[in-house]
Amino acid sequence: MPRYTLRVPPRCSQDERPTLEDVAAYAGVSRSTASRALNDDAYVSPRSRAKVLDAARDLGYSPNQAARSLVTRRTDAVAVVLSEPEAKVLDDPYFATVMHAAYRELAATGVQMLLMFVDSRDDVPRTIRFLEGGHVDGALVFAPHQGDPLPTALRLLRVPVVFGGRPGTKSRGTHAVDFDNRAGARLAVRHLLQTGRRRIATVTGMLDHPAAADRLAGWREALEEAGIDHTGLSEAGDFTMASGERAITALLERAPDLDGVFAASDLMAAGALQALRRAGRTVPDDVGVVGFDDNPSVAPAMSPPLTSVHQDPREQIHQMVKRLMALLAGEPVRPDTIMLPVTLAVRDSA
Repeated sequence: MPRYTLRVPPRCSQDERPTLEDVAAYAGVSRSTASRALNDDAYVSPRSRAKVLDAARDLGYSPNQAARSLVTRRTDAVAVVLSEPEAKVLDDPYFATVMHAAYRELAATGVQMLLMFVDSRDDVPRTIRFLEGGHVDGALVFAPHQGDPLPTALRLLRVPVVFGGRPGTKSRGTHAVDFDNRAGARLAVRHLLQTGRRRIATVTGMLDHPAAADRLAGWREALEEAGIDHTGLSEAGDFTMASGERAITALLERAPDLDGVFAASDLMAAGALQALRRAGRTVPDDVGVVGFDDNPSVAPAMSPPLTSVHQDPREQIHQMVKRLMALLAGEPVRPDTIMLPVTLAVRDSA
């Protein structure tokens, strides 16, 4: 008569967890083969892989992540680093979209997201120590201000880094994904010109911010291209609603005949609408207003709905994660800046 062998899972006490050695013995393979099979190594036969996976399932085995990390040198975690004051990040709908998109995009690749705020220069050494400590495989970094020491410090890291937007502190050999901010500003101003506006002011972001500087440059270029003098028609803001309101109040005192406004963010455009309303100017009849971001929770909800330059942070994050995964896979990726296009979403404000 044929003889049959019945495999019985080894008994473990309630405090004991099955080990890799238990899985290997139960599957009838070596420990190294079991390890390679569980780590999806290509150098394992399909038959051995199936035996190991069946054994792991039967025994209720789950790999110890800390021990696995020692072998694979991977943590399956990525840091999203925002070098902005925490209060500002949490109040800005743009960053809310960025954080949500990063979580979804990383989760889709089986990676855990760790969120880090760099409130001030004092936080930089702590951030670098954490990133160097083997806690993450890489980092997605938003560090847009000139003089920020973080981008320079990150060059010394052994983990790959991809920037969202050009870093404010120029650093050679960086990987970045940015929007064409200059072209977006030109789109906004040309639209205002096409609707008959000639005294077109701008509310800028902080000019130590490359995106803000590019949007200011695009505004200038479009007006100069049309032969229009822009002297005295710009006022600095800081991407907040309150700064947009203050800037338009100052511009109306200086240029009471302004008939168009390009605000370098939707929040500043919202502040501009408030200041114009308070000054008795109607939008769009007296003054046309265009923002930048086209945030879906802000621009369409304004009164009147805001015409805005559309950029998609979700696509930016998608490209950043794609670049980071390529770097982690060891692919030969040349450092450069991917420039994403923008469009104009036309609504009732201009």
